[in-house]
Amino acid sequence: MAFELPPLGYDYASLEPHVDAMTMNIHHTKHHQAYINNLNGALDKFPELKDLGIVDINKAVGTDKLPAEVATVIRNNGGGHYNHTFFWKVMTNPSNTNGPSGAVKEAIETAFGSVDEMKTKFNAAAAGRFGSGWAWLGVKADGSLAISSTPNQDNPLMSSLPDTAAMTPILGLDVWEHAYYLKYQNRRPEYIAAWWNVVNWEQVTANFEAAKAGSVPL
Repeated sequence: MAFELPPLGYDYASLEPHVDAMTMNIHHTKHHQAYINNLNGALDKFPELKDLGIVDINKAVGTDKLPAEVATVIRNNGGGHYNHTFFWKVMTNPSNTNGPSGAVKEAIETAFGSVDEMKTKFNAAAAGRFGSGWAWLGVKADGSLAISSTPNQDNPLMSSLPDTAAMTPILGLDVWEHAYYLKYQNRRPEYIAAWWNVVNWEQVTANFEAAKAGSVPL
């Protein structure tokens, strides 16, 4: 079955003024759609891979499960599809975001000392990613939380890749320029700081609970 562009759970203007409507429209309908088109094109060459879901495709990156002919295309575009599908869900209208609570807040405080300290370290990972990439908050195998950064469209599910911290993502931020340049130009730190105003902490909590139960949230 071919992958399709998932609908957003909100309007393109819902994240204003922190993420502008034009960026959201282009990001969703052009950039994300292009990853899907390219991924489907690669999978057409190897129909036996079409039974894999997007999570399993990402976990197969860096292994011999992916034919060499399409391994890089699948890595880039399968990663792009998973990352963006995940990204849309961890954002919401600013009026709906109240910060972490419950078990996920407790886990953040245990791992980092405070929510503010977690944000500081996350911001540093996002701002310090040279070129294009992502910053992640995730659950490690021992159940604790950690922060990592990946280049391009890589993600923590691709644990077979060198220098990729294996964990299950519960929050992720796109720091490719197309995610912020129309509004913030080269001011990536300003975009990162503003983005916390649209984080969907209810979804992050659900992702945390899924990860703790051994599932990969999507």
